[in-house]
Amino acid sequence: MSLTREQAAGRIMVALDYPDAVAAERLIEGLKGIPCYMKVGMQLFYAAGPGFVASLKERGYYVFLDVKMHDIPNTVKGGASSVTRLGVDMFNVHAAGGAAMLEAALEGAQAAVSGGAAMPAVIAVTQLTSTNQSMLNEQIGIPGTVEDAVIRYAKLAKSSGLAGVVASPSEVAAIKAACGTSFQTVTPGIRPVGSAVHDQSRIMTPGDALRQGTDFMVIGRPITAAPDPRVALESIIEELISVE
Repeated sequence: MSLTREQAAGRIMVALDYPDAVAAERLIEGLKGIPCYMKVGMQLFYAAGPGFVASLKERGYYVFLDVKMHDIPNTVKGGASSVTRLGVDMFNVHAAGGAAMLEAALEGAQAAVSGGAAMPAVIAVTQLTSTNQSMLNEQIGIPGTVEDAVIRYAKLAKSSGLAGVVASPSEVAAIKAACGTSFQTVTPGIRPVGSAVHDQSRIMTPGDALRQGTDFMVIGRPITAAPDPRVALESIIEELISVE
């Protein structure tokens, strides 16, 4: 596999799970010069707004906007067009919204591209990494295993024209087998050895996730809550570089 340092850094999406831009800026400044993705989720996007995303792009960062759109197709189409015009490199929608909604997300992004924006990767959420078997069956009401549900949604996303899915690292191999190696996987639930599990149910180390074939790994608290976030990120990069 033998990744370069830049390639390894580019596989990592640092989760900016902060309440405001001021707190996020402290981390961003500390990681300056490392060519990783920045993942902006709902908490920060709702607090800091589109201007914060634009500022990340102006500074040369790749941005994954993690707002998990899930609404009627026309509403998602409009939302997709808006975030595409922001210049994000990737955003996501819920696969549970169905094929018409997934296709509407693509249409919205493509409409913005017609106006001069760059086309982002549009990906779908399969099942959250906090979802376990009993939750899936008893609360969400979907029968079968978590992996069954993930693969079903991954196939739906692919047939709808999306670039990939968000899924647990433990499901990457099955997704690639079902949807092809070029179908992208973005995997939360990444925990370096010794890190706390927190609220994740399906987790894996960075090195093992890379061995499974994942394209991107979302990592938050193991970096952002570390005594020295830069050292923590550099350590993960070194782990990825060492994977054979």
